[in-house]
Amino acid sequence: MSFLAFLLLGLIAGAIAKLILPGKQGGGWFITLLLGVIGALLGGWLGSVLFGVQLGEFWNLTTWLLAIGGSIIVLLIYGLIVGRRKAA
Repeated sequence: MSFLAFLLLGLIAGAIAKLILPGKQGGGWFITLLLGVIGALLGGWLGSVLFGVQLGEFWNLTTWLLAIGGSIIVLLIYGLIVGRRKAA
């Protein structure tokens, strides 16, 4: 997968993860892109470690599920960090 396709995958996966998670997550499109790309990387790594599946082609369902799952995990961690910072 090319670098631009990976960025697009990260942006869309981050946006879908924000839609799936309840509540309001902070950050604009750049934070969504950044967290989505980090989530896609995390999802690809977890997929290869746990299930032996890697991020493949852009239009592969497994690629999208791994990227969205990783983005949800990253968004949850981001929410915990930012939530604690705002409460302090």
